Amino acid sequence: MDNRSFSYNVKDELLSRINSPAKADVCLMGMLTFCNILEDSEIVFLTEHSGAASFFEQNCSRICGDPAAVSISQSGKKGDSTLFRLEIAGAENRIKILSYFRMDSTRRLTPADLPKAKYYPQLISGIFLACGSVNNPEKKYHLEFVMPNIQLCNDFGLLLLENYNILAKQTERKNAQIVYIKESENIIDLLTIMGATNSSLELMNVKIIKDLRNKINRAVNCDNANIEKTLRAAEKQLSDIELIDDTVGIGSLPETLQEIARLRYENPDISLKELGALLKPPISRSGVNHRLNRLSEIADKIREK
Repeated sequence: MDNRSFSYNVKDELLSRINSPAKADVCLMGMLTFCNILEDSEIVFLTEHSGAASFFEQNCSRICGDPAAVSISQSGKKGDSTLFRLEIAGAENRIKILSYFRMDSTRRLTPADLPKAKYYPQLISGIFLACGSVNNPEKKYHLEFVMPNIQLCNDFGLLLLENYNILAKQTERKNAQIVYIKESENIIDLLTIMGATNSSLELMNVKIIKDLRNKINRAVNCDNANIEKTLRAAEKQLSDIELIDDTVGIGSLPETLQEIARLRYENPDISLKELGALLKPPISRSGVNHRLNRLSEIADKIREK
């Protein structure tokens, strides 16, 4: 991964997949529907992604037939990135854009407003370019869209659910409406749907490595816990055997218990299965456990006296 954010690279990849005027139109429609200001009197698109700024400027100018249709300025900083402000200049150009997409300030994604289903990936790409971001998967799985209003939240969530079976959640943050996805599988699916296949594969590889690391850690923790449990049990068994030997004597025990007591005393660190294999004839782990429990009962009775 280079010095730019994972989210920035996803947007680069999405823009590289827009390879026809029809796809560009639908992508621009998504960007406009979710841009920062969409009014007859003002259309403003803010972005920190230079490629998204260029795409917006070039395609709005193409549709308006005016190379000066979009004015671009820098609107301060967003973190370490420059924030670009793009504004469609002139009432005539704004009317052309809104008429071209049969769009108004109500900003809805109802069936009547949507393009053909085959262009939904480009529509979602445009929405992501306008208001989406995705975290570096090495840190956490989180993809979100900061929406202009609750109606678009509902429209967009319904589009994802009905067409791709992706259930996105909604919340409010600092008076902004957020649609978000935290499940890694759904993020991978959505990146793939939009056309960011390289980013999707990168996330998938990170997930595989993370899952493998977690599996190894769980196995190590389990092994460590089992070792600790075995050592604690062995300490108790040795204490029981020493108490019996110091009081009534090991020789007073039945032969089977004498044998297991001597073997455990001589081999304090081995497992019950290994201990059973040393007996002649060998016995099972449960058989060893039964005999050691009998020794424990004898020792406990001695302690009670």
